[in-house]
Formats: sequence, structure tokens, C-alpha cells
Amino acid sequence: MAIKLSKWDVVDHLQSEEAMGLYLEACFEEDPGDGSLIRAALSDLARARGMSQLAKDTGLTREGLYKALSPDGNPEFSTVVKVVKALGLKLHAAHA
Repeated sequence: MAIKLSKWDVVDHLQSEEAMGLYLEACFEEDPGDGSLIRAALSDLARARGMSQLAKDTGLTREGLYKALSPDGNPEFSTVVKVVKALGLKLHAAHA
């Protein structure tokens, strides 16, 4: 009997604002210090929201978002802030 597997995608589980916020928060905590996990999380959140809609909400181009949030991307902090705000999330700092 063959086992049927399907590709797991975190985007399928990011359907609420709460889930998105918790996911980004966890990625901030687990990031190795180079921002790679945070950038990847923002890419996942952008795909969950819809890249075209996020482009409209941020005032950035869809292509620019794909490039900035790609594995080789290095988004400017202003881009990160625009994406987070457009997702309805907030960045905040707390004493560790």
C-alpha cells in the first residue's frame, strides 16, 4: 500500500491575524541573528495575504516585494515596516 504525501506549506495555516502575529513573533525569537528567518516569515505572510494585495497596501511593486522577500533578498528596514503594517501587525521591543 502506497502512502500518499502532500507538500506542507505554512501558508495554509496562516489564515488569521492571530496566527500571523504568533508566527512572526516565533520567527523573531528563533532568528539566528542575520534576519533570514524574519525575511522568510514575511515572505510566507505575504503569500498568505496575497502578494498583489500586499503590493497595493504597501505602495510597492509586486516584483519588488518578491525580490526583497526572496531567499537572496535583503529588504530595507522601511520595506519591512511597510509590509508589517500592511499585514495589520505591529513591531515592538521588549526587554529580554
